[in-house]
Amino acid sequence: MSIYLTAILKSKTDKIQDLKSILDNMVLNTRKEEACEKYELQQGLEDETVFIFHEIWKSKEGLDAHNQQSYIKEFAEKAPELLEEPAKIYLAKSV
Repeated sequence: MSIYLTAILKSKTDKIQDLKSILDNMVLNTRKEEACEKYELQQGLEDETVFIFHEIWKSKEGLDAHNQQSYIKEFAEKAPELLEEPAKIYLAKSV
């Protein structure tokens, strides 16, 4: 069963470019992962501090493996200094 994930991130105003650089690197590397079916990053039009990921994973195991990658761990370590608030993560299934 595929897993659909939406993540909403809100950058600190003075950290938008720093965050975007890390997120772009995550996109580049994540799209190479075997379990990744879709990994799309968007940025708000009205509020450029908002970033939204739309992801589709082949399995929970694939998503778990993704979360162990060095570039994801690097983001998690830097998130407190870059984000205004903790990321909002929504997991779903297709209905």
